[in-house]
Amino acid sequence: MRWLALIAWLPAWLVAAEPLRLPEVLTSVKERYPPLLIAMIEQDIAAGRLRQADGAFDLGFALRAGITPKGYYDGETTDVALEQRLPFWGANVFAGYRRSSGLLADYDKDRTQRDGEFRAGLRFNLLRDGPIDRQRAERLKARLDLSLADPFIERQQLDIVRSATRSYYQWAAAGLRESVAREQLKVAEDRAAALTEQAKKGMVAPIVVTDNERLIVSRQLIVTQARRRFEAAALELSLFYRGPDDQPITPARERLPKDLPVAELPERMGDVSLLEAVAELRPELRRVRLLKEKVEIDLRLARNATLPNLDLTFGITRNQGDGPYNDVRRDESRAGLEFRLPIQRNEALGRTQVSEAELRRLEQDLYFVRDRIRVEVKDGWSALAAAHELLGAARRNVELSAILVKAEQTRFSQGATDLLALQIREQALLEAQFSEVTAQADFFTALADYRAAIAADLKK
Repeated sequence: MRWLALIAWLPAWLVAAEPLRLPEVLTSVKERYPPLLIAMIEQDIAAGRLRQADGAFDLGFALRAGITPKGYYDGETTDVALEQRLPFWGANVFAGYRRSSGLLADYDKDRTQRDGEFRAGLRFNLLRDGPIDRQRAERLKARLDLSLADPFIERQQLDIVRSATRSYYQWAAAGLRESVAREQLKVAEDRAAALTEQAKKGMVAPIVVTDNERLIVSRQLIVTQARRRFEAAALELSLFYRGPDDQPITPARERLPKDLPVAELPERMGDVSLLEAVAELRPELRRVRLLKEKVEIDLRLARNATLPNLDLTFGITRNQGDGPYNDVRRDESRAGLEFRLPIQRNEALGRTQVSEAELRRLEQDLYFVRDRIRVEVKDGWSALAAAHELLGAARRNVELSAILVKAEQTRFSQGATDLLALQIREQALLEAQFSEVTAQADFFTALADYRAAIAADLKK
């Protein structure tokens, strides 16, 4: 019962030696891989910058108090106000309350009747800073930066998934190559006892036993090299494959799959409309378009800065109560129009010129990105099709090599051939098996590249 309790407490990856499959690795990547998590933080940063830009439109509160403690006048004033910047036409709206008491000079603008004064007003920028100003431009660009975080994260996701997939199949292929090497070593080791017995009976020369021993040592070297490559591949894969505690897990040898998945070609993206649809999925294209929108905002702002200022203001006040001042009116309203004209406008014209040039540059970048995506998709398919063809040839080579080895073994047992000929056949089989495993890994590596090219892992 204690052992059962211990097994129940252990993580599943320690208890069950189930083969490690690619989906398990990719799940670990999406949930725990630090570079991907770091990329996702970019969205939080962009959200913080948007909130920072929104701060330009925060509601403001002001409190002002004054007193004349010494002299002929002994008045006191209190003034509170709220001001809100509006997100259109550079408008500002305010409302406040002011009250004075005691005796204030006639020229003091803070004088009110006993119950104080309510006031409200509005200011519009009709030309410059009207349709757009620096603060609203920064706000709009901050919103675009928040949207830009998505293609950045998606690009990182595509690259990381591709790297994790490559690492997984390199690990699996390295393990399979080691298994092949061990099988060939075992063939030579199993043959050693029979050859020794035959040499004692005079059926074979002692040199044959020595030659087989040399072959065993040679294949031991191959096994050692294969084991080292497998261990290195496992360590590389551990960067992507992590446990619940976010620590890297070096996959155990027991979790090595016996074979790689069936190599099947996906649907080819050859039609122009399909290529265009794929291009729209790629985050690079959306990134350039969003960057264009940011530059267009800068261009709008720069062109607006070339206009003169034409500002409209309107305000009303209402005094409450009676006395002590007879010259303070109960209700007042005031409207104003202000005009300012920049003479040279070099700064605004320079900004306009820069924004227009940046916009042209991004237009060219957009065309090139689209062309590059098409090339990557076509080249990805070409590489994948070639890898599939090479895999078929490699498998046929293994089949033929295995037939030749079996035939040579039969001839060797009948004394019709020597050990050297058999070794040559076995070496050819070993190399063919290695080539098949490599071709399998190359196919799935090419498949990972092709899936990244068509943004397959981003499809909803």
